[in-house]
Amino acid sequence: MSQGIHPDEIKAQCADNPKTRERDLAAKLGISEAALVAAHVGDTVTRIDAHPDGIMAAAQELGEVMALTRNESCVNEKIGVYDNYHSGAHASMVLTPDIDLRIFPSHWQHAFMVEKQTDEAVRRSIQIFDAAGDAVHKIYLRNEDGFKVWGKIADRLRSDDQGQTVAVSPRVPPETPKADIAKVDILRKEWKAMTDTHQFMRLTSKLKMNRLGAYRIAGEPFVRALAVTALDDALQAIAGTDIAPMIFTGNKGCIQIHSGPIKTLKPMGPWQNIMDPGFNLHLRTDHIAEVWAVEKPTQRGPAVSIEAFDAHGALITQIFAVGKEGQDSRPAWAKVIASLPSLTEMETM
Repeated sequence: MSQGIHPDEIKAQCADNPKTRERDLAAKLGISEAALVAAHVGDTVTRIDAHPDGIMAAAQELGEVMALTRNESCVNEKIGVYDNYHSGAHASMVLTPDIDLRIFPSHWQHAFMVEKQTDEAVRRSIQIFDAAGDAVHKIYLRNEDGFKVWGKIADRLRSDDQGQTVAVSPRVPPETPKADIAKVDILRKEWKAMTDTHQFMRLTSKLKMNRLGAYRIAGEPFVRALAVTALDDALQAIAGTDIAPMIFTGNKGCIQIHSGPIKTLKPMGPWQNIMDPGFNLHLRTDHIAEVWAVEKPTQRGPAVSIEAFDAHGALITQIFAVGKEGQDSRPAWAKVIASLPSLTEMETM
């Protein structure tokens, strides 16, 4: 991706397009979103150390915020307070009822503290990007607690490099589905023997497959290919009920999880939107190319999920059900998934 536009030209384009979202304007200009943000360093932006340990320590001082994690097709927004951070060399976590994150530090490459004037007020945020300059995670301030410590945090996390450009790497395309039909019997045998959902990725790695590749060959009762409308059908089926989904939205650097009932669906064009107090989800239904119903055995009963992928094989979102009383199995959720339409032979041609 070319980053050859001078920062002054980027700032001029931002001034001329104040209502355009940064991600969309960056795409229009042929630059990364990180480059768009970096152009304002020294003005309304401060470049900071991108390691999650420092950023998460700062986030815990900000009081109530909005946490945002997205990929190309799904945006997950949660209101809450950062707390209970667990650092790790390869994976870190934030574990609270509202903000529930899995963080992969190697992909936290560029970070900024951003101030943007809106019609109402100055909006402050911490924004983290990967090596390609794509957004990994964003934290938006919401109250005076955060405003009061903003300057102190900026001084503490401030990077020595306050340049207005970023060096980015080419975007790595999603891994194409990998399967080995010669190993399907081993896959099914070891899948059946699993006692925890986290064992699945180790299993596919050992067999030199990946998630979608394994789904394509495993067959029932492990997986069932669903119609591309099935994810939206499931959201409509559970909205306003006491079935509490766990909705996973992520990218290579961060996964954000919503756990709890959903109430209000508001479709708009290609987007299906959950618009609830404390939680918004924005899903591009027209990006969905494959949907799978998946069942994995655990010591607490079967964990049943619905999982959507785009045309490139990238995972858009996964939805499980919140377990109750120590059980992963939720009969009401399993019944919803069983009612979803299968992919017909016509759709597979």
